[in-house]
Amino acid sequence: MGFKHLFKAKLNWFSNENQEVSTSKIYSKSHSITIEGKPILNVSAAKAFKGDPALYNPEDMLLSSVVSCHMMSYLYVCAQNGIEVVSYTDAAEATLEVLENGSGRFIEVRLFPQVIIRNKEQVTEAVSLHKKANELCFIANSCNFPIVHFSSCEVV
Repeated sequence: MGFKHLFKAKLNWFSNENQEVSTSKIYSKSHSITIEGKPILNVSAAKAFKGDPALYNPEDMLLSSVVSCHMMSYLYVCAQNGIEVVSYTDAAEATLEVLENGSGRFIEVRLFPQVIIRNKEQVTEAVSLHKKANELCFIANSCNFPIVHFSSCEVV
């Protein structure tokens, strides 16, 4: 049997009384999230949803969580298999589908990890370990959409 961890976040939002359009109220999307012991994270909606484009939005953070967790899981399985990783970069993408009724959801995340390792004999294994990393990734295991990998591996 496993074990559980509890994560906490505090959200703060206040109305901007000066924002009104005709008879319908438009609320500001900007807010802050505080996690104990960490810098305040200022957040808004994506620009497409009338948010502040200078701030992070929930979609940015979800994609960032997927790409970050995959990298950490990948480095873990590489260490387990004796593969020395020199560098790891990724230019991840996510597709959000917005439906006619205003709801929406992510339908796919695409990861493009580019890994550089030390031993040329381990390139095939290093590429194959992305599958194992995806199986172990806490965030990937929490998502209901496909996460696809287009990985490459080079040697220094």
